[in-house]
Amino acid sequence: MSPLPDVRRQVRQTLAPGLIAGLIGGIAFGAAMAELGVLPTVASLVRTDSPLVGFVVHMAIAAILGSGLAVLLRGRWTAGDVVLWGVAYGAFLWFVGPITMQPLILGQLPTWDLAAAQAAYPSLLGHIVWGAATGLSLVAIKGRAAFVDTTTTPRSEPPQARLRGVVLRGLVAGLLGFGTIGMLPGGSERMFLPWGGDDAAGLEPLAVALLGSIVYAVLHPGSTSTAGGAAVRGAGFGFILWVIGGLTLLPLLRGEGLTWSITDARTTFPALPGTILFGAAMALIYHWLGRLTRLFFSDDVGNRSPDAGSWGPRAVGRGAAAGIVGGVLFTLVMVRIGYLPTVAKLVGSDSELVGLGVHLLIAEIVGVSYGVLFRRQAFDQSAAIGWGVSYGFLWWVLGPLTLAPVILGTSPAWTVEAAASAFPSLIGHLAYGAGLGLTFHAMEARYSPWWITRTDAEATRMAGRRVEASSAGPAIWALLVLVAVLLPVVLSP
Repeated sequence: MSPLPDVRRQVRQTLAPGLIAGLIGGIAFGAAMAELGVLPTVASLVRTDSPLVGFVVHMAIAAILGSGLAVLLRGRWTAGDVVLWGVAYGAFLWFVGPITMQPLILGQLPTWDLAAAQAAYPSLLGHIVWGAATGLSLVAIKGRAAFVDTTTTPRSEPPQARLRGVVLRGLVAGLLGFGTIGMLPGGSERMFLPWGGDDAAGLEPLAVALLGSIVYAVLHPGSTSTAGGAAVRGAGFGFILWVIGGLTLLPLLRGEGLTWSITDARTTFPALPGTILFGAAMALIYHWLGRLTRLFFSDDVGNRSPDAGSWGPRAVGRGAAAGIVGGVLFTLVMVRIGYLPTVAKLVGSDSELVGLGVHLLIAEIVGVSYGVLFRRQAFDQSAAIGWGVSYGFLWWVLGPLTLAPVILGTSPAWTVEAAASAFPSLIGHLAYGAGLGLTFHAMEARYSPWWITRTDAEATRMAGRRVEASSAGPAIWALLVLVAVLLPVVLSP
């Protein structure tokens, strides 16, 4: 039998949709390149400076890379995972393309230094927009037949009714998440002013937040992920919302043009921590609303865990112990950078010993929250590190930049200067998260390996969670690592 029909089918089902999706994403990125006046730089790859030639070269590259994304994501993936992977893929291509391959093609050696990264910063935002647009286009082209929600059990309700419920949950979660950030002292001004122009109370930021919440809900209609997994996913979505909503759509709607320069990034940086926290809060609320919906309207009693009465104390105890281990690792960084007196100020002291005690207490409390939120999330050590490091990053935004200033009687420190000052503690938070995740996973694996199922219903649920963790997890971790890597680029003068 000739292999040609199989080849044609693979091209038709995989490469062709990716090529079209890449072209759609390329149009969005190409329009931005035309406004920024960088198409002649692309044209220089073929030894000319014509903007038209640059656009043609750009579109050809976009089509090829779109096919590559489709090959990477062949199979049955959820729509939300496709978009997350599209953004992560676009960011990876920024490192490979403008930072590395472009200088080599032009006969130069890549420098991989801060100056090169800052010069290519607008291109990074363009690659993120391209990845998101390509992912969304790939979902639309291949349709529900290819990208389905494999993490939940089928429902008998009509698709339209389910979509209405998903959109309503997204709106409610968005409103509550938006209101939560706005209740912080000065939070609305610091988060919304960079979005709202001269009017921090304007409706534009709220509209972007609610639209983003609806998009998140439609991309993630159901999930077997834990609450912690949802919060980390939402934090990554918040970063995407900052790029696409705050730096791209709103300025274009106001007629201000793209705010993609490194100077614009520093000006709008106060919106980034708040948007990340908004995304985490919105996704967490959306997750809890989904759990309540299933609790009151689902007949699937098999979704209940067999250890429902005892999981709480176990998760709290293991989280507390894991938090102490992570706290000890964090202490090594704190001693090195002299940060313990700063921690002691939370209780009105400047003693390093008092700071150490407060630090370990906080590490234990955060560990308890990890145990409750991430119970039964990590299947192996690599996943444990990924979720732990991501949670550590989230707490860097929530702790030194937000809660600590509020406890000391001021507003959240969502400024470039404050973030630069707190950047050394980010390393400690990431080390803390790695130790926390690994230790918690080790205790789960030692005393209750929950992935060994005992009932068919539990096996179905665990299979869905394993699919979701293995598909979305690496993209989420990569996205948050990108944010951490991006910070020095934005914060350095």
